[in-house]
Amino acid sequence: MNPNGNLIVGQSGGPTCVINSSLFGIIDEARRRVEIGKIYGAIYGIEGILKRRIVDLDKELPENIEGLKTTPGAALGGCRYMLGSDDPKDEGTKGIFELFDHLGVRYVLYIGGNDSMDTANKIASAAQRMGYPLQVIGVPKTVDNDLVLTHHCPGYGSAAKYVAASVREAGLHAESMRTSEPVTILVTVGRNAGWLPAASALARNGEEEAPHLICFPEVLFSLDRFLADVERVYRRTGSVFIVSGEGLQRKSGDLVVAKRDDTATDPFGHPELGGIGDYLKEEIERRLGLHTRIIRLDICQQSAMHFASLTDQREAELAGRKAIEYALEGRSRHMVTLVVPPGPNYRCITSAVELSAVANRERRLPREWINAQGNHVVPTFLDYVHPLIQGEVKIPLEGGLPVYKRLSKAQGFFRPPDPGPSFTNL
Repeated sequence: MNPNGNLIVGQSGGPTCVINSSLFGIIDEARRRVEIGKIYGAIYGIEGILKRRIVDLDKELPENIEGLKTTPGAALGGCRYMLGSDDPKDEGTKGIFELFDHLGVRYVLYIGGNDSMDTANKIASAAQRMGYPLQVIGVPKTVDNDLVLTHHCPGYGSAAKYVAASVREAGLHAESMRTSEPVTILVTVGRNAGWLPAASALARNGEEEAPHLICFPEVLFSLDRFLADVERVYRRTGSVFIVSGEGLQRKSGDLVVAKRDDTATDPFGHPELGGIGDYLKEEIERRLGLHTRIIRLDICQQSAMHFASLTDQREAELAGRKAIEYALEGRSRHMVTLVVPPGPNYRCITSAVELSAVANRERRLPREWINAQGNHVVPTFLDYVHPLIQGEVKIPLEGGLPVYKRLSKAQGFFRPPDPGPSFTNL
């Protein structure tokens, strides 16, 4: 059987530690399908397509492809670039489809979050407007867990596992140092959603253990109420361990801490976050006189492959494989979703939703999963998150350190010559 066309895959946004498992699932499944010819990789996502930085993944060593399942980062390179238009007359759009036509691309798979799904949707829309035969499938990823219409997102389970373990370990350290460092603040990523700070509650086996307080973007921040909570816990236990999301908001709707100048705003228009720990520390020390330490997990919570969830890794690979299946079924402008059927035992299957229903939308932590005081979670959330962190990924070690694989993409970019607009004759 002759192949129907070639495939190109890209990764976008901040990597999760299992994003390459989705890439592996796509490549491995595509190689099994006679309908698919060559497999290309876009270096740095849509930026690589626009700049024609493309690699031939069929030339990669088998051990490098297999090693993707246990390697963090984005093997093809991620990006934070949003495609501006689906207008066929736009120069960027025309360039994309000239490249696709030159390479014989009929399948586009894009791994990313809600902003990336907008880019995938625009590519699919442009193809439809041009009459170019193209199947576009989005593959979800984000540690923020904020994609809508999916039970959870690949990448979240591993980040949740790492955050919970870090809080349990750091909590014991903080408890032992309570006389000199009575307050500890650990800051997670998450922007506008509190899924990761909420996951820290998995660390706690009793009220005296960390985390004592959790600050959620979904709960409007009151400094007076926060300081009262800190003082109450301190008087009861002698130390306070706080976990906070980045994007806390005041009643006015403004972010408590954010930068909005040209260098502190990403291409998606998001303001730079990250100063919330310093703000809370300053207020605690100024108002309560309690010495405070800040822990910033930063990108470690996104890249901790050595402590990844096996469940998360397997589901990320599943999402990649299903993306191939859906594309070959003739679907386009869809994103793979994870579905957990009701029942006593955890089981995850897949479905798909339209990209337009996901693009640029955020799913926030349900308010009913946060306690009445707004400073911790309720058991319903723990029931939701606990299955997602199960199992350990076996990482190859050498000299006591993990061994990770790199694709050989840096040794030879495929840069096709400027093709003519022959796609207009399709």
